[in-house]
Amino acid sequence: MVATDLTRRYGEGDAAVDALAGVSTGFDRGRFTAIMGPSGSGKSTLMHILAGLDKPTTGTVELDGIEITGLDDGELTELRRDKLGFVFQFFNLLPVLTAEENMLLPLSIAGRKPDPEWLERLVETVGLADRRTHRPSELSGGQQQRVAVARALLSKPAVVFADEPTGNLDSKASEDVLQLLRQAVDEFGQTVVMVTHDPAAAAHADRLITLRDGKLVHDAAPGSADDVIELMKTID
Repeated sequence: MVATDLTRRYGEGDAAVDALAGVSTGFDRGRFTAIMGPSGSGKSTLMHILAGLDKPTTGTVELDGIEITGLDDGELTELRRDKLGFVFQFFNLLPVLTAEENMLLPLSIAGRKPDPEWLERLVETVGLADRRTHRPSELSGGQQQRVAVARALLSKPAVVFADEPTGNLDSKASEDVLQLLRQAVDEFGQTVVMVTHDPAAAAHADRLITLRDGKLVHDAAPGSADDVIELMKTID
């Protein structure tokens, strides 16, 4: 995935705000990238544009040879369904469905059948073999987020986007979910892009991109959580 000279302007004239001001970067397959930055830095805007949830004012995003910024809404919906996985802060599980039905939902909507062996492997990997028939209300927050991670991985997407995936979890559940994302990269060759404000979460990544005022100001391996904390002091 390659982003080239992305800008995103909200409003017009004197009231205009540039959420992104010329961001260019690429994401290699099979790597775990964290995106951080102060509030208002543009990190969520960047993720939304990369994921086809928002369009840039100028610039392009290319995924698997497809320039997604030129697609219409129907084509974008299809691309997100076929090529992308999503993990959100608030789990986004349907309360009337079981854990397994929630995992299968995107494929069900697309009229596709899961690979049975892959489904079983994911259920085992996320540690929910004995919870697959439970509804979200019967699961802890950490278990619900593990369902969401399995759902994102089930279609073997080109990229999984994780938006503050540990923002609603305690430290133990956060660590479980981050280890799961790490495992998806290391064992399954998954590409993961995660927006986070948590230095401990960023330390699980291979690479840390930092934004400030809509510009990319740092791009390197994150080091330890303490290293990330020190870095963010220089950027905030």
